This record gives sequence, structure tokens and C-alpha cells, in this order.
Amino acid sequence: MFRGTSTAIITPFTKDNEVDESSLRRLVQFQEENGIDTLVPCGSTGESAMLSHEEHMRVIEIVVDQAEKAKVLAGAGSNSTSEAVILSKRAEDLGVDGLLSISPYYVKPTQEGIYMHFRAIAESVDIPVVVYNIPGRTGSNITADTMLRLADTEGICAVKEASGNIDQINEIIRRRPKGFEVLSGDDALTLPLMRGGADGVISVLSNCVPDRMSEMVHLILSGDCDSADKINRCLSPLYEGLFVESNPIPIKYVMGRMGYGSGIPRLPLTPLSEDGRKKLDPILGDMGI
Repeated sequence: MFRGTSTAIITPFTKDNEVDESSLRRLVQFQEENGIDTLVPCGSTGESAMLSHEEHMRVIEIVVDQAEKAKVLAGAGSNSTSEAVILSKRAEDLGVDGLLSISPYYVKPTQEGIYMHFRAIAESVDIPVVVYNIPGRTGSNITADTMLRLADTEGICAVKEASGNIDQINEIIRRRPKGFEVLSGDDALTLPLMRGGADGVISVLSNCVPDRMSEMVHLILSGDCDSADKINRCLSPLYEGLFVESNPIPIKYVMGRMGYGSGIPRLPLTPLSEDGRKKLDPILGDMGI
């Protein structure tokens, strides 16, 4: 359902640190004009952890209202199952196509607890749920066995895999049931994972170069991996540059340069440092960004 290129869009802020609705609407248009299949508001790149519940829902509402072609996969996760269910239901009411739900962070549940958490979310809504596995942020990994158990759960349609564990991801690809999608959660691993059978990417990089990321992904899906590899090599400096500091600090800076918001995240995230700019600016210059 979410095969192809999805963008984990930033949440633009004004200079007064409010949600910049005008920039957000222009960002949706920019993404759609450049071939993005799915928009993902209020993920970690969208600073969901720093948004109030009211802001969170307003951002989703704007994206749903503005999108004309792209699907909307809304971030609606929490480390509390009951809160995740509430957010999921509210996002469903706004008309999203699916929910991106992060594995519970900080609390470090057992694998059984992770399974029960996602099952409760899936049972609470009538739209597809994409599980988000990112151990570097949550403090716990969803194992391949647990993920495959979730893949057999009604309502759970895909995983965004950002564990960086290639063996684990390949095991999920190999053993998954028919129709269950595996999406790369790491831009730099998109090409190798898709060559191995993954279905697409939920990308940070496509905020600023949606055309190039979308083209690469669709070339892989069409079987033209040689052409995709050429684009991948061109994008590789940006894979590194956008993570010189914690995501979404660098991409917020880039998008601010492009006119989408102030370019400054909310505390405790800080603006890109001078050292970070010295590393990133030459890459942006070389790529014409």
C-alpha cells in the first residue's frame, strides 16, 4: 500500500516558533510535484515529540487537506499504548490513509509487550498500521520473529525498518507473508535493501531532493538498478551530510535555506552548529541545493 517513495516531512516553524502553515502547504505541493507517493507528517523528522497534541493533529489536518495525489501516512505513536490508541483514532478521523506507529520508547518493553502494543493499536482503527522499528531512538529492537508475528496481525500492513541490521531486515523480507511491505527507514540503505526485495523508503533526504529520490526508487522498482545506482552515488554525500548532527537538525537547516520555515527546530534540539554548516554547506553547493 505504501510502496515507493515516502517523505518523512519536516514541520516548518515560524521565527516565533509556531507551526508555519503556509510553508507546510507549500512543502506538500513541492513533494507532490516531484513524484513523492506518500507524505509522512509527525514522525521523528517532523518533531512529533515537540508538538502538542493540538499541533500534532493540526499538522496532519493540513497535510490531508493539501494533498491531492499523495497518500498520507500519519505519525501517531507513543510509548504509552493508551495514548497511541487515542492519537491513532484522532488521525483516522482526519482522513489519513494509514498510521506510522513507533515502537514504545524509553520503557523498553519485552517482545510480548511490543506485540500487544501494536495489536491494540491495529484493533482500535480501521486503517492500515505501519510499524516503525528504530532501536537507536527507542532503546529496544523489534526482533524479526516479533515483526513476522505482527505481519500476520490483521491491520498491520508494513514495517519501516531503521534498525540498520541488514541480516534482520533480510530475514523479514524472506519470511514475510504475501502483501506485507518492508520499507527502508535509512536513506543510505535504500538501494541495497530494495535490491533484496524491500518495497520502498520513508526518507528524510527526499524533503529537499524529492525528484531524485523518487526517480531512484522507481528505477529500482522497474528493474533498472544500474541507472538507480548512478543516482545513488550522486546522493551519497547527502546521506552523510544530513546526519552530521541529530536528525532533524540538518534537514531543518536545509529546508530553511530552501524557504520552508525558519530552519530552526524546537528545544531540546538546537540549530545546526557552525561546524555542522561547514560540513554540510559544500555538499549542498555541489548538489545545487
